[in-house]
Amino acid sequence: MGDEAAKHLETARADRSVWLMKCPPVVSQAWQGASSSSGEANPNPVVAKVVLSLNPLSAAEPTLQFKMEMAQTRETSTCNLPKSYSLNMFKDFVPMCVFSENGQGKHSCEGKVEHKFDMEPHKDNLLNYAKLCRERTQKSMVKTRKVQVLDNDHGMSMRPMPGMVGLITSGSKEKRKPTPTKPSDVKRTRRDRRELENIIFKLFEKQPNWALKALVQETDQPEQFLKEILNDLCMYNKRGPNQGTHELKPEYKKSSEEAAADAS
Repeated sequence: MGDEAAKHLETARADRSVWLMKCPPVVSQAWQGASSSSGEANPNPVVAKVVLSLNPLSAAEPTLQFKMEMAQTRETSTCNLPKSYSLNMFKDFVPMCVFSENGQGKHSCEGKVEHKFDMEPHKDNLLNYAKLCRERTQKSMVKTRKVQVLDNDHGMSMRPMPGMVGLITSGSKEKRKPTPTKPSDVKRTRRDRRELENIIFKLFEKQPNWALKALVQETDQPEQFLKEILNDLCMYNKRGPNQGTHELKPEYKKSSEEAAADAS
């Protein structure tokens, strides 16, 4: 806590002993309902009482037993809320203080925690506690979502808003157009290597540069098989005006020119 906040901290009740108790939500709700129904006449109604039991005749060190009994308010009498609880006291805990804040933002120290307790239903109320757990389980199983029939059956209210076209999920019911598949190389049958080389030479007689895709279509051969032959017969242009195309190696250009001259 800062120095500025410490100046405005009320410490008149700082030495008072306080009990810290961890209670179930149903008990806290019952207490809040009792204080809200009491009105302004009694802002601090009695919601429970604590009974301390001990045996003074015991030879050993007397053991303190704490039991809390709920007040019979209107809110607690109409449900299966257990009326009695056992308070398990803990002695070993980190030293703590209780602070409060009023509506004007003023802070006060309400005291030091002397005892710390955990609550559990007393053995006399186990039947009511079982009914309470059963009711809680049944409530959790009730479906809160309901099916609503739309008056507008044209689907105008279900159209995506502007800018949400790209947010359509993959689970849309609209049928997607099948993407055209390219014919697989498996369907192409390999030619004899010598025969394929002659076809390639004739193609390069028509034009000096060919792209791989065009050669695959002209020869109707598997792409990988055609690449192997082109690596032996051609050069690949990585730059220049004919970038991305193949052309015959110089030694094969001479032989193809000589064959064309002999044919003429």
